[in-house]
Amino acid sequence: MKPKSMTLYDVAKHANVSYQTVSRVINQAEHVSDKTRRKVEAAMLALNYVPNRVAQQLAGKLSHTIGLVTSNLSLHAPSQIAAAIKTQASKLHFNVVISMIEQPDMNACKNAVNSLLSQRVDGLIVNIPLEDEQAAAITEMCGNVPALFLDVSPQLDTHSITFDAKTGTHLAVDHLVLQGHQHIALLSGPLNSVSARLRLEGWQQALAQHQLTAIAQLQGDWSSLSGYLQTLSLVSSGVTFTALLVANDQMALGALRALNESGLAVPGQVSVIGYDDTEDSACFIPPLTTIKQDFKALGEISVDTLTALIHTAIRPVNARVLPVTLVERKTTAAPGSYTASPQALADALAVLARQVARLK
Repeated sequence: MKPKSMTLYDVAKHANVSYQTVSRVINQAEHVSDKTRRKVEAAMLALNYVPNRVAQQLAGKLSHTIGLVTSNLSLHAPSQIAAAIKTQASKLHFNVVISMIEQPDMNACKNAVNSLLSQRVDGLIVNIPLEDEQAAAITEMCGNVPALFLDVSPQLDTHSITFDAKTGTHLAVDHLVLQGHQHIALLSGPLNSVSARLRLEGWQQALAQHQLTAIAQLQGDWSSLSGYLQTLSLVSSGVTFTALLVANDQMALGALRALNESGLAVPGQVSVIGYDDTEDSACFIPPLTTIKQDFKALGEISVDTLTALIHTAIRPVNARVLPVTLVERKTTAAPGSYTASPQALADALAVLARQVARLK
């Protein structure tokens, strides 16, 4: 026979407290002592009691569930942000339901949002790149459910938390120029991403302030493979460059491999600066100089902000920009005397041809 489902009354009897006390603990109400809360939670654990969230929602109560719409979690930055969101939500006794989108697409985003709303989440965090009108459409879809965006224009009139891209890009360019670099190449992320566009525009503006322009400009897809292939393409083009600015650390990892295979020393011949300061970047060979974005802080602040919005009837727009810093390691130095040798060009072309053939 099917085992009997435990009820609030069973928990109350086991903990020797009232039904109302158990309800207050489940709904995280105030005026419950720590001792009583622990006793009720121990009873719930002993009885394997699971609160009926659907019944609570139908009764107009919070589900204590946050929905997260995120891009591909195989990429380091989204996965670190998601981990921080889940950890912080757990501290605040909220569950997190994740809907991952392989390729950023408005229809896919709408489907993900609708799926999460159907599960009666109390609020949404959206970590995929959205244009202003797209974010506005998602906000309208959510109705009274607050939505917080992490990859939108910081000027957008909606709830958002973003990093200071202008400061980050200027720090990177200033660092290279102070070391004496003038031949700087750029490797951006996919330009359908607001973050990628802001970084590219920031680099270009910072170079212009130093009366410089990029010696070459390439575009990857955030993956280390794209960083590898694009850097091989850059080397094989014969363009002379002494520094490479890369829009994220994962692509920078691929770029370092491509430079190594092409016989170009980092930083002796080419300096490289990444972006993000993911956990692995300090272990690259050489350790990567990069722009640090604190993903743990972003996840924590996102949850704190969203839960505050959930508990607030009046919700003025909350748009926050987080600071960034330059982390100097071992991939940047004063420019060397790099000029692509015929052998380096031939080697890069040969490797690139083999990689392209494998992708077909």
